[in-house]
Amino acid sequence: MPTIEPIQVSVIHEDPVMSAGLAAILGSRPGLAVTVRSAVQPAEGADTPDVVVADYRSGLEFLADAKAAKGARRHRGPKVMVVTPIDREWEIRSAINAGIHGYLLQGCQVDELIDGVTALSQGQRYLAHSVSRRIADSLTRERLTTRETEVLKLLTTGSCNKAIAKELGIAVGTVKVHVKGILEKLDATTRTHAVIVAAQRGLVSQGPCEGVVAVRARASRATVTPLFQEQGQARYA
Repeated sequence: MPTIEPIQVSVIHEDPVMSAGLAAILGSRPGLAVTVRSAVQPAEGADTPDVVVADYRSGLEFLADAKAAKGARRHRGPKVMVVTPIDREWEIRSAINAGIHGYLLQGCQVDELIDGVTALSQGQRYLAHSVSRRIADSLTRERLTTRETEVLKLLTTGSCNKAIAKELGIAVGTVKVHVKGILEKLDATTRTHAVIVAAQRGLVSQGPCEGVVAVRARASRATVTPLFQEQGQARYA
């Protein structure tokens, strides 16, 4: 019978404990040959693995370095799987667009990890169930326009319509139209709610608490504004 070559797996994880754990789990399975590497630079020749298991940042850096090193040469590089706590829509889509073939969340089952490595070694993609659902859900949502995204980022700082208009060089009325569009597309009822939803989906870089604090701080400063007017601005401004 012909000898079946083991799947060559390299573990590159910035957390030493995670790195050791992943290597121990994978190395205990027959058919997998596992090495632990501390650098993200792609290997050459016989040292090239079939699959790389990495954290989010290291996985993206490995792919970027591999593409730069390959240059005009064309050869099949290793498939990359990330194991990460990052589960926001924007980061997941960015990773997949960058060339990540596998995406698992920390805390996944051991069988998922093994199945993922096996699938990638066969040229297939492998996404955690929750990641697949998040991607599927995102495909059904209407995307924000470039201008709406710019307005949304300023909303997270607590900027009022006038400040946003000045920053972007547009009319206050135009800002109101964009804010209304943002609320509708994010299925949000208030500006604060929109910031929370956007942070949860990864549409803004800052955490939800920062944005919420900024928006609420601006609202609290406007105590001289009649209640009905402030409520109207929160929904339609």
